[in-house]
Amino acid sequence: MLGVAGTLARRLGTGDAVVLGLGSMIGAGVFVVWGPAAAAAGWWLLAGLAVAAVVAWCNAQSTAALAVRHPTSGGAYLYGRAQLGPWWGFVAGWSFVVGKTASCAAMALTVGGYLWPGQAREVAAVAVVALAAVNSCGITRTARLTRVLLAVSLALLLVVLVAATTGVADAAPGWDADPGGARGVLTAAGLLFFAFAGYARIATLAEEVRDPARTIPRAVSVALPLAVVLYAVVGVVVLRALGPEALASSSAPLADAVRAGSLPGLAWVAVAAAAVAGLGALLGLLAGIGRTALAMAREGDLPRGLSVVHPRSSVPVRVEVLLALLVGALVLTADVTAVIGASSFGVLLYYAVANAAAWTLPAGQRPPLAVPALGLAGCLLLVVTLPVVSLAGGAAVLLAGVAGRLVVRRLRRQPVR
Repeated sequence: MLGVAGTLARRLGTGDAVVLGLGSMIGAGVFVVWGPAAAAAGWWLLAGLAVAAVVAWCNAQSTAALAVRHPTSGGAYLYGRAQLGPWWGFVAGWSFVVGKTASCAAMALTVGGYLWPGQAREVAAVAVVALAAVNSCGITRTARLTRVLLAVSLALLLVVLVAATTGVADAAPGWDADPGGARGVLTAAGLLFFAFAGYARIATLAEEVRDPARTIPRAVSVALPLAVVLYAVVGVVVLRALGPEALASSSAPLADAVRAGSLPGLAWVAVAAAAVAGLGALLGLLAGIGRTALAMAREGDLPRGLSVVHPRSSVPVRVEVLLALLVGALVLTADVTAVIGASSFGVLLYYAVANAAAWTLPAGQRPPLAVPALGLAGCLLLVVTLPVVSLAGGAAVLLAGVAGRLVVRRLRRQPVR
């Protein structure tokens, strides 16, 4: 039997939460996001990375404070409902589900593109099905596998970075050092934010961590700085090896950076690292999206039948199945650049609501007011500077969700709130 309004079991410690967050951040982003970001900002790519890191830090502080106040699954969907009202919560939840579903597709396509470029979509679809099956077995199995994948991917990435810096001369500028100006830096920051958003997995799993008031802030404070340092190192390496022009046109920048050095035969290590890291990130993302969708189903903002939790594995099993189908459809129809932009749009709006909610917390439970204020402003600024296609597509999906909620509530004769 399945419990329709079941609760999730608190089985994760601080180490597990850190691993799930890092596994989501150190995934496809570190292997593919450099090209689109370099096309936008050129040599100023690292400035965009710094902007993304500052906004991510503000978001993390706001999210951690909210997760302590509301230690149940749902993330900013729950926080928005509790602190600002149901509509704010819906916008956050819908943005998260849409944006992170796109992130899952990006992770899966990266795995497929590195492992078997000629059959990338098919490989990506198989990866989605396999990892959705792992998630359905329970969150502790998800954390264990993520831990293994993270350790392997970090070891392989270290080899790649050493190989990419061996025998490489600094790349010539190759083109205008500032192709997009200030807007280009902000566009790059918005795209690079896609890579940092994995710390949200820690907060969305709040109902499954032990002692959330202690575990969540500690896990966020460890996972995010580690990811920022790693991304900064990788950014320096690929820019030095390839230069912004070659980097912008590369679909496998770390492999190309290795080929530019004196050990080109080790490019296969970059392929293996991308596949393993992408799988780890995909695994963590599937778990996080499932928990937000579960919270929305409990409140009736998604079909209530999706709130079913399996009594043995403590997993929202119907959500996991539906999510696997949606991500599978995306990997068969979309490309990596498009889904990265869609992911950034949705997740930035999600964190905008989180920062607004954190502003309303009682004194002593919130970070300094400057933190959520800067986070909110940063999220909105990065959203409007995303590529036009991403902005238009994301806005269309967001409005469709809002319209759908209005229609459903009217049919149910519920107040529009």
